[in-house]
Amino acid sequence: MKSVRVAAAQTPEYRDDMDAALTYVDEVAGLAELKGARLVCFPEGFLQGYLTDEASARRVALDLSSPEFDTILRRLPKSGPMLILGIIEVEDERLFNTAVVIECGVVAGRYRKMNLLHGEGAFEAGVDTPLFEIDGLRFGINICHDTNFPEAARKVADLGAAMIVCPANNMMRREKAEIFKDLHNAKRGERCRETGLWLLSADVTGEREGRIAWGPTAVLSPQGQVLAQLPLGEPGLLIFDIPVSENARQ
Repeated sequence: MKSVRVAAAQTPEYRDDMDAALTYVDEVAGLAELKGARLVCFPEGFLQGYLTDEASARRVALDLSSPEFDTILRRLPKSGPMLILGIIEVEDERLFNTAVVIECGVVAGRYRKMNLLHGEGAFEAGVDTPLFEIDGLRFGINICHDTNFPEAARKVADLGAAMIVCPANNMMRREKAEIFKDLHNAKRGERCRETGLWLLSADVTGEREGRIAWGPTAVLSPQGQVLAQLPLGEPGLLIFDIPVSENARQ
């Protein structure tokens, strides 16, 4: 059976430091390419940081049609794996929590988070569920909290995808992080069982100002089983081969 090698990065959190974040993307993309990965996912809001107050988000937001974003694209690899990169996006003064898909230094598309948390009031909800493909592996995107909603995963499945890619950012206050530490994969596993889709997630890790992020960065099977996961609390790169066939979602 044919397979496609995918990767997910469990990363330090970069806040308002795009230069450092881009350097990290370049290094991780190079490592993923050496390992034969055709796709690599980075966490939610990775490029500028998960900044949710409107003033901060607006200050760092990027218009994908702007010269500033063109400059960022020029810094990204022109070969190697497809990149799924969490960013704060602006279009016509509207802010979005976006995952942009970049292939060979060119934007292949974007997904805007549909199901926003109460604390994400600065952003507008996305309305489209695009389908992407790499080497025959079709996938859609759910960003973090989206995976709590069965309809978000169902939209991806109904397009004929085989996998959900989930950029996430679970930097939480420690007491809340303790409660949710083992629940993220449990909820994502429900989505896999409901749809028959694989799921690849990428998350941040580290501590700051009474908050902590452990991950998880993982691969879940269509049966909802965790088949691979990076150690909680440690940066790293997860590599996994996703089978691709007519029966990949059975």
